[in-house]
Amino acid sequence: MRMGKSLISLVAAGAVVLVSSSAIADDEKAAGSGPSPFVDCGIGAALFPNTSWAAVTSNVIWDIGTTAVISATSSPETCQGAPAQAAYFINDTYDNVLEDTARGDGEYLVALLEIYGCSSEVQGDVVTAIRADIGANVEADGYATMSTVEKAELYFNVINSEIQSEFAASCTA
Repeated sequence: MRMGKSLISLVAAGAVVLVSSSAIADDEKAAGSGPSPFVDCGIGAALFPNTSWAAVTSNVIWDIGTTAVISATSSPETCQGAPAQAAYFINDTYDNVLEDTARGDGEYLVALLEIYGCSSEVQGDVVTAIRADIGANVEADGYATMSTVEKAELYFNVINSEIQSEFAASCTA
């Protein structure tokens, strides 16, 4: 009986968060034009990008969907598309991507640049642009004690920033 009440409370809280997120939505966009907070955002979307029910379940269990709703309302561009896929890929293959970056080429690095839709003609330029920043991160105090997730986040921030600022016209995703 107690578990039933807890489940009902959890579902009710999730509904409240979902309803309240629509009140915070950006006035410039039509209602429903952004990403679905529980499917396209949060930890659920990262873990289960192709399984909607699992993404929703994960988001609700993780933190009643709060992180997903905040992401959807404050930075919807991070909820879907290439940046979200790239973040997932970097986190999942961090050591390989880092090694390829240090070498200046490799299958994981090429796959990452393809996620961003970077043409083969500019991939070398993108790699050159990110290598110095990635190298500085690796050499920074405290890097060795960071978790893999923290290191992957640093890597993502460097490549995503570089692509958005310098290669937006050449990387189409």
